[in-house]
Amino acid sequence: MRATVRDVAARAGVSPKTVSNVINGVVFVRPETRERVEAAVEELQYVPNLSARGLRNGRTGAIALAFPDISMEYSAEMLDQFIEVAHEKGWSVQLEQTGKRPEREGELLSRGREHLVDGLILNPVNLESSAIVGADTLPPVVVIGEVEQDLVDHVALDSVAAAREMTEHLLGLGHERIAVIGAPGPTFDTATARARTTGYHQALDAAGIARDPRLELVADEWVQDDGGRAILRALDAGVEIDAVFAYTDSMAVGVLSALSSRGIRVPDDLSVAGFDDVASGRFSSPPLTTVSFDKRAFAEVTLSLLAERIADRSLPPRAVVIEHLVVPRASTRQS
Repeated sequence: MRATVRDVAARAGVSPKTVSNVINGVVFVRPETRERVEAAVEELQYVPNLSARGLRNGRTGAIALAFPDISMEYSAEMLDQFIEVAHEKGWSVQLEQTGKRPEREGELLSRGREHLVDGLILNPVNLESSAIVGADTLPPVVVIGEVEQDLVDHVALDSVAAAREMTEHLLGLGHERIAVIGAPGPTFDTATARARTTGYHQALDAAGIARDPRLELVADEWVQDDGGRAILRALDAGVEIDAVFAYTDSMAVGVLSALSSRGIRVPDDLSVAGFDDVASGRFSSPPLTTVSFDKRAFAEVTLSLLAERIADRSLPPRAVVIEHLVVPRASTRQS
């Protein structure tokens, strides 16, 4: 027979309510108690009856998660963490891609209002195009990424500080002609591009180095091919460059490939750095200097905020900044 919450409670020596708290992940449970409950769940192969639970509390046991482009390596690594943590909390996850169709955010909000999902995690590229702006009512929502707003809960890196620190790191290695790839442009102008360029500017200004617009390279899609094409266009135009800071590791890997095709040695001739610390950057040749952060912690914080919001919609909007660090590797020359 299928194990019940009462069976799990009896095996763990706790109340059925404590079992529910562990499974739903909304209320704090002491670690030793949580371990006993989780062990009982595994031993009894307990599976939550989401349909019955939904009838009792009006919830579906599902959340929706939207990223601009789920084909990107960064998105794939983040989604992996979000889905694992969501499943640990007893949620199923519906995925959506919104980058080329921002109106899908509005469709997701409608899904939340109609109680087809319990909550939403959105990653808008710009506040101006986000459906959360001007909405009369909002279901439980957490926004992730660089879009700054005070309408709903928000989890992000401090991309301004991270880009400033990476630029300072390159300046500290003696570089003064630092090109960035992913700067805002006529066809690609996102909150992330703006934030990271702001940090780049702050570092240059503090060092007394004049900004050169020719070093702010635009990439219409933040993928490997665009990173490679951007650096080669600049070099072919005669722009003097001694280091490259790409706003994603994927673009930085494209830069490495493009420079190799021209016989340009990294880091002997040109230093290269990225952002996000994805697997391709760690295993590139040479391995990429990058901005790193704990993706698991990012997912845990975001989903905890969402769980609290689902339980109590009256909470004021909260903002959490995830810590980051610059990780030097062999793609940048040593000081």
